[in-house]
Parts: sequence; C-alpha cells; structure tokens
Amino acid sequence: MIVVDKLCKTFHGVTVLNDVSTQFEKGKTNLIIGQSGSGKTVLLKCILGLYSIDSGQIFFEDRSLQEMNNQERSVLRQEMGMVFQGSALFDSMTVEENIMFPMRMLTQKSPEEMRSRANEVIKRVNLINSNQKLPSEISGGMQKRVAIARAIVMNPKYLFCDEPNSGLDPKTSTLIDNLIQEITKEYEITTVINTHDMNSVMEIGEKVLFLENGHKGWEGSNLEVFKTENEAVGNFIYSSNLFQKVREVYQKEN
Repeated sequence: MIVVDKLCKTFHGVTVLNDVSTQFEKGKTNLIIGQSGSGKTVLLKCILGLYSIDSGQIFFEDRSLQEMNNQERSVLRQEMGMVFQGSALFDSMTVEENIMFPMRMLTQKSPEEMRSRANEVIKRVNLINSNQKLPSEISGGMQKRVAIARAIVMNPKYLFCDEPNSGLDPKTSTLIDNLIQEITKEYEITTVINTHDMNSVMEIGEKVLFLENGHKGWEGSNLEVFKTENEAVGNFIYSSNLFQKVREVYQKEN
C-alpha cells in the first residue's frame, strides 16, 4: 500500500498539488485521472521520488519516503517497476536484452539466471519466440508487453504506469489493461496508473483518484463513478456521447 498524506508541491511559487491525501491499495489497479494540468504527472513523479515535495508525507507501507536515507531509497527503487508512456525500449537491444537490463544494472545474477528469469516474464506476457527481435520488428502492442515484462522482471512490490495505452488501438488497449490487472492480482502488486483513457477507468478502475486543479476532486471505484453527483467528474468522464449513454443505461438498470 502507498499512502499520500496532505501532499503539497509548488513550482516557482505556483501550487501544482494542494493538500492531496489518498491511498493506493495493494493488489488493486489504482488509477489517477484528470484534465491536462490537473497535477497527475506531478503526483506520480512525487511518489516515485523524482520530485521533492514541499509538505506532507508519502508512505510505502510504514516507510516514509521523506525520512529515508540514500541507501533506503536505493532499496525502495529496486522494489519499483515502471511502464513508460512510449515504452522507452532500447532500440539497439533485443526483447530479451531489454527485459534483462534492470537485472544487469541492479543485481549480481549470472547471465544464465537473468536469461531464465527473462524467459519467465516473456512467457507471462505472451511474447514467446520474440526474444531475439528488436523493438522495430514488433508491433506497438508487443512493445508495450516488453515494457511490462521489463517492469516486473525484478518482482516489484509497486508498479507505476504512465499512460500505458498511449498510441494503441482500442482492442490492444483493452488487452494491455487486462494484462496489467492480471499481473497486479497475481503478484499482489500495488499498481498506480496515470491515464486519460476512460475505457481503462471503466475496465480496470478498482480505485480511481480524480484530480482537479491540483486538488483531490473525487475518489472511488469505477462502479461508483456512475453514482457520483460530482459535476466535475461527470463532465470529465462523460464528455463523450458514448459514455453518457452507458451512464444512462446503468442508472435505468439500478
């Protein structure tokens, strides 16, 4: 579990996050949503420790990020997996080499041990027979699977995904969403996803945090979204005619 308590962050005197408190639960897909400029990316980077915060606390289980020394932060980083918006694969490395990269950097495993572990996660994300291919030789959806495999190869406690469906077609996006949710539950990971994709909210939003102008505007589950009377949430999620119709059907049935 990750707990955010009264977090505030400013840049050059401009408040970007103001008194944000929430918690991201273990074994669940926790989504951060909101309009551009609402503070989603800044919140994610604060949790990752990439930005220092002005006030408040961030806890990983019972460990305060702000009270950690350099060695403790190094240990925490090894417990994190990250899926970047553009996959961020090394073009000159094969699928297998990309996935092995964190182990080469952070462990003392032998080449055989690293290759064996890489093949375990390659199988888990259904990329069999792709080991020796370069990123340019596989589809965008497969590249995202490689990024997910690389993120979980170290058996992380915490998984962070920044716009994991960016650039993918709707069918592939759903497959990636389902894969992330399956892995989250299978390995009991605390997963935090920064997204603009409302399909993701409806599909896997077990916990949804809505940020509005740097404040926590609303939080709940994807089912509770249908019931909320929060106007800002409604305007954001139901900006398309399709989701308005989905909401109308749900409200009639319930």
